[in-house]
Amino acid sequence: MSRIFWDTNLFIYLIEDFGELSERVAALRRRMLARKDRLYTSTLTLGEVLVKPKEEGNESLRRRYLQALQAGASLVSFGENAAQIYCSIRRDRSIRPPDAIQLACAAQEQIDLFITNDDRLTLKTIAGIQFITSLLETIPHTRCSAFHSASSQVQTHDPPTHLSDSTVTC
Repeated sequence: MSRIFWDTNLFIYLIEDFGELSERVAALRRRMLARKDRLYTSTLTLGEVLVKPKEEGNESLRRRYLQALQAGASLVSFGENAAQIYCSIRRDRSIRPPDAIQLACAAQEQIDLFITNDDRLTLKTIAGIQFITSLLETIPHTRCSAFHSASSQVQTHDPPTHLSDSTVTC
């Protein structure tokens, strides 16, 4: 069992339809569930994923995000301990403040694997995080019609109601 932290975009890819990226995240989540890995993210992720539903007045999407994160992930708050870690991370000015918050929350929890879609972060070494990798490096591409949109425009779909649902399948 590993402690795995997902950056914000992975949740967006899982809940909304982003074609191949959604397929990769769904496959990754299935593997995590099979291995009984523990999923973490920060409360910043919760805030970030709720922006689009709020802007669009999309209550259904807002509920799907809330259900998914609250039921399937351990939400890490940015408190005093994370703030102390943050200040060390931000000494590297190439790391943007939101990324530093995510990394600080992950480091606070002694995360084994931090997964992001930001390749710049994969080059960083952060105390408290064993390994930082890109989503594209975690799992090979597999076709999955459940997450493939016939349209080239981004469409929302109805994923499982929470990330701990073992029915996340392709």
